[in-house]
Amino acid sequence: MIGIDLVKTSRIERLIERFGDKALQRFLSQNEIDLVKNYKTASGFWATKEAVSKALGVGISSECSFFDIEISKTKKGAPRLKLSDKLIKKFNIKDTSLSITHDGEYAIAVVALETNS
Repeated sequence: MIGIDLVKTSRIERLIERFGDKALQRFLSQNEIDLVKNYKTASGFWATKEAVSKALGVGISSECSFFDIEISKTKKGAPRLKLSDKLIKKFNIKDTSLSITHDGEYAIAVVALETNS
């Protein structure tokens, strides 16, 4: 399953300017907030979570919340996904792949989920 999302970074920038850390806390764990360097990083994380929910075909909902998806980084700085046990079991997920990019005013995330089906 593949999901993709595109975010205009100024949208996330405005949220952060208006609400500060509370904006980030609405969709990121504390570990993820610690990784955020600026609004562009936060935008990429938002796009990632939306892309995962799209790959699952459910969107951000009771079936897949922002907090069922956690983004971390490898030692070399590559983004990595960790999904909740709930998602792994419900959707029979075996492996994940993630790519995030930023260009100009946009952040894009592409997610591939491999299932056991």
